[in-house]
Amino acid sequence: MKVALLAPSKSIHTHKWARFYQTQGIDVKVVTFKDHYGPEQAKEVETVVLPKWLPGKLSYFSTVFSLKRLLASFQPDILHAHYASSYGLIGALAGYHPFYVSVWGRDVYQFPNANRWNRRMLEYTLQRADVICSTSHVMAKETGKYTDKPIEVTPFGVDVGRFKPLPKQPKRTVTIGTVKALSDKYGIADLIRAFAIVHERHPQTELLIVGDGPQRSEYEELCARLGIQSVTTFAGKVPNEQVPLYINQMDIFAVPSTEDSESFGVAAVEAMACGVPVVVSNVGGLPEVVREGTTGLIVPKNSPEKLAEAFERLLLDERLRQRMGENGVKHVHEHYDWTENAMRMIRLYEQTLKGGGGSR
Repeated sequence: MKVALLAPSKSIHTHKWARFYQTQGIDVKVVTFKDHYGPEQAKEVETVVLPKWLPGKLSYFSTVFSLKRLLASFQPDILHAHYASSYGLIGALAGYHPFYVSVWGRDVYQFPNANRWNRRMLEYTLQRADVICSTSHVMAKETGKYTDKPIEVTPFGVDVGRFKPLPKQPKRTVTIGTVKALSDKYGIADLIRAFAIVHERHPQTELLIVGDGPQRSEYEELCARLGIQSVTTFAGKVPNEQVPLYINQMDIFAVPSTEDSESFGVAAVEAMACGVPVVVSNVGGLPEVVREGTTGLIVPKNSPEKLAEAFERLLLDERLRQRMGENGVKHVHEHYDWTENAMRMIRLYEQTLKGGGGSR
C-alpha cells in the first residue's frame, strides 16, 4: 500500500502516523508546506515540500498544481489530508481519490466561524472527502454541522510501551505539573494561579511545567509576582522520548485548556498511561477521555479556584491519587493503545480499497 500524508511534517502527530505506517510495510510520503517542514522528521520519512507562491489562503490554490504532479508520479492508494481547512482544501482541489480528511480541532471549531468563505471552504473539503476522520466523538459532532457524511472516530492513542508507570523515589513534596505548549489556550496561566492558591495552604508542593512557547516569559513573570518562582520549574521543551520520565515525576497532571479545539487530549492520555491522576477542564474532547472521579477530575474552564480545589482534593488523599492512577493505566490500555488505534486507520484504508474507493 502507498499513502501520501498531506500534513505538517514537523508535527509529532504527523510523524507518529508516518513512522507507524512504515513499520507496517506501507510506502508513505509526507507532503507539507515549506513553513511546516521538519528537517529531523524528514531524515526518517520521505518528505516533499509544497511551494507557497502567494500570501495567505491564496497559497492553497497556487500549490494545487505541484500537488497534482506529485500525485501523478507517486500514485498513492490513499491521499490523507490532516487538518481540513488548509491541507484538506488543497487535497480536495487536487481531485484525487480515495481522499481522506482528518479534522484536528481549530479547523472545525474556529475556522468556519470566522466568515462565510471559510465555512464554504470547509464544506467543500468535506464534500470532496471519501472518508472523514475525527479523534473524538465530540469533534465528530461539531464536524457534522458542515457535512451529512458519516464520520469515523479514530482516537489518537499513546505508546503504552513507553508511557507507563516507573518506580518512584520517596519524596516529601507533591508535584503538580503539565506537558503542553506555553500558551493561554492551554490554560497555563490558570494552572499557575491555581498552584499559587494551593501552595499557600500546602507549602510541600511544587510545580513542574514542561514545554515552551511564545508566552513563557509572561508565565515566568507571573510566577515571580505570585511568589512561587522558587518552587516552580520551567523545564522547557524536551525530546518526546523523555516526556514519560517527566510525567512520572508528577503526582498530579493538569490540562486546564480553555478552547474546544482541544479536540482529544493526548497529554491527558499520556499522563493516565503513566499512572498519574489528571485534572482537566471541561472543553473539547477532554471530558471524553477522562473518566470523572475514576481516572481524574473535570473542572470548569477559566477557573483557577475550581482547579485549585481539585488539586487540593487529590493532594490530601494519597490513596485517591493511587487509585485514580491505577484506573488510568487500565483505561488507556483498554481504549487508547496507540497500536490498536493506528491499526484501526489501516483497516479503514483497506476497507476503502476493497470497496473501490473512487477513481484517480
